[in-house]
Amino acid sequence: MNQDFFALRAKPTRLVIGLMTGTSADGIDAVLTEITGYGLQTKVKQRDFLFVPYQPAVRDCILQTAEGINGGSALICRLSTLLGRLYADACLALCEKSGITPDAIDLVGNHGQTVWHMPETETFLGYPVRGTLQIGEDAIIAQVLGCPVIGDFRVRDMAAGGLGAPLVPYTEYLLYRDEGFHVALQNIGGIGNVTILPKDCLPDQVIAFDTGPGNMVIDALTAIYTEGKASYDEGGQLAAKGIVRRELLAFLLDDPYLSKRPPKTTGREYYGADYVKRLLEFARTHGISIIDTISTATRFTAECIAVGLNQFAPVSPDYLIIGGGGSHNHTLLADIQSCLPECKVQTNENLGYDSDSKEAVAFAILANEALFGMAGNVPSVTGAEKAVVMGKISQ
Repeated sequence: MNQDFFALRAKPTRLVIGLMTGTSADGIDAVLTEITGYGLQTKVKQRDFLFVPYQPAVRDCILQTAEGINGGSALICRLSTLLGRLYADACLALCEKSGITPDAIDLVGNHGQTVWHMPETETFLGYPVRGTLQIGEDAIIAQVLGCPVIGDFRVRDMAAGGLGAPLVPYTEYLLYRDEGFHVALQNIGGIGNVTILPKDCLPDQVIAFDTGPGNMVIDALTAIYTEGKASYDEGGQLAAKGIVRRELLAFLLDDPYLSKRPPKTTGREYYGADYVKRLLEFARTHGISIIDTISTATRFTAECIAVGLNQFAPVSPDYLIIGGGGSHNHTLLADIQSCLPECKVQTNENLGYDSDSKEAVAFAILANEALFGMAGNVPSVTGAEKAVVMGKISQ
């Protein structure tokens, strides 16, 4: 570790940008944080937040690549380089919005854009392999901002035998654990993932896993219904117009992923275009309208969360805190509360946090942990053999 890192460690507070681009591939979440300390002494203050949407052509390219429609080394090279440039531009825009110069930034934590996630072992060229691929060149960000960038976090957990996801639970343990209440945190991005923090828990008592689809299926159906004019169901307005069709809901709930025991993770490779195609075929066969299909898919996301908590949570949570884009879908929130009548459902905003920036903040924290040589995964969550320091450094 060079002298610059020792100097960063010595600073009482560091300005750290966290970058997150999720499976919905709607754009870049960029958050400016002040971080003091590390490990259990971590204190985080959010200074500013910016969302930069992808241009439609960029989003289409990402989605097609993540579905396996696009591919090849040339395309992935071009896309990774482009995303690195877009991430750097997002950092510059965030600095301008915040009224600071780029040279004030001490560190950047970049999740990258997932284009393939393969948590289960497959045979390739006669060898067993597992892997994950997040792209978006960190070196470009480091060159533009002139500070270290830490990214590509997931592969280190997988090298240690883990699934590479979810990684946010470590940061949730640092920020949300409570001595008096059982707390569950549900992120609803493209995929839904939940973290359960039993009251006064230790790190090895944290449970987390992907619950199933979050917004991904709803988004795809919305784009079909609006003929591409909308990429998501704003506020759950479309879902509120339809009715939940029980035969379709039963079809969706007959899903082997839901009954699979954690550790487990999923993504677009499972709930992507082929999945939506099968869903629509069932709906057409049974005379179910597209608006009722959106309503049912929204209820399905809520049911997935309830199934996960009822089957795999070691304790019944007193609170379920919703974050991510799904926290703005009022129909979905009502469905979740209906599915979990004994649990108080609220959003991060109820606690003074920002639902939109939560995962970007997590990767700012994970970068800060890597700076201090602290492990950032939770083996009880990912299935890794041990806790490991995650992230690759560009400086």
